[in-house]
Amino acid sequence: MKPSLVLFDLDGTLVDTAPDIARALGVALEGTGVPPLSLDAVKRMVGDGARELIRRALAAAPSDPAEEAAAFGRFLASYRQNLCVGSQLYPGVVEGLAALRSDGTALAVVTNKPGDLARTLLGALGIAARFDAIIGDGDGFPRKPDPAAALSILSGAGASSEQAVVVGDGLPDMRLARTLGATGIAATWGYVSMSALNDERPAYVAGSFDEAMSIIRGASPG
Repeated sequence: MKPSLVLFDLDGTLVDTAPDIARALGVALEGTGVPPLSLDAVKRMVGDGARELIRRALAAAPSDPAEEAAAFGRFLASYRQNLCVGSQLYPGVVEGLAALRSDGTALAVVTNKPGDLARTLLGALGIAARFDAIIGDGDGFPRKPDPAAALSILSGAGASSEQAVVVGDGLPDMRLARTLGATGIAATWGYVSMSALNDERPAYVAGSFDEAMSIIRGASPG
């Protein structure tokens, strides 16, 4: 039995957003005493939401809640203005989503990125309409790996956890899959190392979006 629902992460899974996030983070860090971070360093910090990104970036600076809040505000303002400048879909995403749709598979995004930004970004990249739901931070659910958003999507799709697949490059994604009892596919083309993902014991590991699609369309969940 092929899955009836696939839940995708966004950053590092569907879209390489790191260039635009890094640019906005550079603006956020202005005046904090923390120098701009390399693209690789930023990639290692994303995945747990914008507030956590700011906390991690400011870890080398003295703790100051007011400065953290101001940096977060600068980050969001800059990122909203330049949301889709350098961000690009990973190879195979458009074709893979179309193939799953043709199979009759329901598709959704569960991300720790603010939900309004996630929907705007996916719209700008031309794939928002492929998804039955796009849920992110601020949409009324706790962030991943909490399963509440995913459970809401499962309920709306009339699917059980055993019929679902979670595809993501982050540790929260693999923990979400395990909590749900869904099949987890670790996306090693994203921002988290293969060794760290393997530590979460995913059902499958994929090195490209095409490989993940082959697993989904040819493998039984569970």
